Amino acid sequence: MRTIMLMNSKGGCGKTTLATNIATWFADEGDKVALVDFDPQGSALDWLVARQDYTGIPSITGINAVEAGFRVPKGTEYLIMDVPAGIHGKEINTILRQVQTLIIPVMPSPIDIRACSRFIHELLVSRQVSRHRTRIAVVANRVRENTIIYQQLERFLNSLDIPFLSSLRESQNYIRSAERGLGIFEMAPSSVYQDLVQWDPILEWLGSQESLPLPIKKKTAKKRRG
Repeated sequence: MRTIMLMNSKGGCGKTTLATNIATWFADEGDKVALVDFDPQGSALDWLVARQDYTGIPSITGINAVEAGFRVPKGTEYLIMDVPAGIHGKEINTILRQVQTLIIPVMPSPIDIRACSRFIHELLVSRQVSRHRTRIAVVANRVRENTIIYQQLERFLNSLDIPFLSSLRESQNYIRSAERGLGIFEMAPSSVYQDLVQWDPILEWLGSQESLPLPIKKKTAKKRRG
């Protein structure tokens, strides 16, 4: 089972938006997808409720992780996890043990850049990331490219020693699709083509070996001589 998580210690950066759209991409590809909502606000689960109004689109299983002892349905191929803000310290290591791939959305603002810098430092010193058991990458979200603050964000993300996958523009298409319980890939192509192009590098990375953990080397016992 493939596990993909959206996380950032800073709230309001678009974790749910990315989680729901990634879930729809794989569901539309014919995979069995479950969407896990760790946030007490339940935004991802609310999105799934709106999705029930449509027929002819792939189903996505919703899991409320706030409730203790949640179970992943048998046969799930992709588990997409939407994690709330405020995760720090030991909680990071604990939650990263559940995930192969972590994507960090970042907004173009000084507060978000500083918060992201601190958060990524915490990630890089964690055992899961330092040993490549969890692969991480960043995505700039809700950007206006011809602004000074976006240029600052772009310089910051390019300076990191982790993949900077893409910049997603600020677009009403994400609001419209979220209201309907749809993904950007399920909207009319003529209205979302600019957004779809920006998703190509993200999906390409998710489909590559670079987004998967390194195999764990098994220790072999040394033979004694004599």
